Amino acid sequence: MGSNTSPPPKTWVETPCIRSAALSRAAGCNIYLKLETLQPSSSFKSRGIGNMMSTALLYHGLSKPIHFYCSSGGNAGLACVTAANTLQRPATIVVPLLTSELMVEKLKLLGADVVQIGQHWLEADTYLREELLAKDEDGVYVPPFDHEDVWEGNASMIGEIEVQMREEGGYEAVVCSVGGGGMFCGIMQGLERNGRLESTEKVKVLAMETIGADSLNTSIRNGELTRIPAITSIATSLGATQVAQRAWEWSQREEVTSYTLTDAEAAMACVHFADDERIIVESACGASIATAYNGTLHSVLFPHLSDDEFARKNVVIIERLPRGRERGQEVPPEKCEGADSKVDEEEGAQKAPFIMHNETKHKHQEKPECDDDTAVPPKPMIGTMHEGEVERQLGEFGKVVQI
Repeated sequence: MGSNTSPPPKTWVETPCIRSAALSRAAGCNIYLKLETLQPSSSFKSRGIGNMMSTALLYHGLSKPIHFYCSSGGNAGLACVTAANTLQRPATIVVPLLTSELMVEKLKLLGADVVQIGQHWLEADTYLREELLAKDEDGVYVPPFDHEDVWEGNASMIGEIEVQMREEGGYEAVVCSVGGGGMFCGIMQGLERNGRLESTEKVKVLAMETIGADSLNTSIRNGELTRIPAITSIATSLGATQVAQRAWEWSQREEVTSYTLTDAEAAMACVHFADDERIIVESACGASIATAYNGTLHSVLFPHLSDDEFARKNVVIIERLPRGRERGQEVPPEKCEGADSKVDEEEGAQKAPFIMHNETKHKHQEKPECDDDTAVPPKPMIGTMHEGEVERQLGEFGKVVQI
């Protein structure tokens, strides 16, 4: 273990927790959004992965030439590279062959060494561990969610929420989406540390998943930690076939409620949220936001309260992931076009689910009659397009919601 005189630079930032008038109106109570999309990597994963990497650097010594390895072509990979830049250390990201060229380009633009191999994540991760990490004595593996240092980093959210919500009279519930369980574990750890699981001011936790990416809910229903056979939901960033053991253990607490909804519900929540708040999120975040639109918060968390009693409750929803162009990671148009055209030529090219809410595309849709001649927006359509096309249309129209 190395000796150090000063800690490494911080790899995440404190994010605001703001009241959403639109969501509060829809839910019937006070909804606050913890804006984790403002993290350096535009994802809450900056906290957990950044903390894990900083802790590893302290353990080995600041003078040692640590090299970080991560096998995620998604937000975990972006968080790893972003944190590595802050810590001034190299990072190698190993991704499956079907990872979009747009994402590969983003990782490279951030300075990562990117290796594409394998047909799916497990093959990429196996190659990373057996061929790269095993041969690098300075290599450090960066897991996306199943590590105590990741949970510790995510727990910092609750410390911030405690301070931020104090002036609002406190809070009674936290809503989060669950993939592998890293954020969920951090939230529970933070609540326990702040006495919110044992005191008279207990905080409820609503753990949301989409059907087809519901490994936590499946485990709870089966009464044991369970691996689901495949991810069939469009909320691919919730796509862990099995949650962390610690997430399963936390789910047994009485303060925790696990709930699932359909892809369509999560997708429509993304559309409503884009209209209401002008913020574009993916369906993984839509799964949590949907609870404000569909009555779940009242019926599931506070079923015995009257409307007036429920209206006084404060609920914090973790806004975890944006989609489309990442903040601070602009990709030149020619890069998007080149990546998109090449992906189109490849058989089985990866496509991204999306909702199109564009007046031009829908100008021929029949509009229902209104007595007051109020303009009626066209109904959104759900389909798929290549991720490069999502980026292009987002920049041109600003009306594409990737889910």
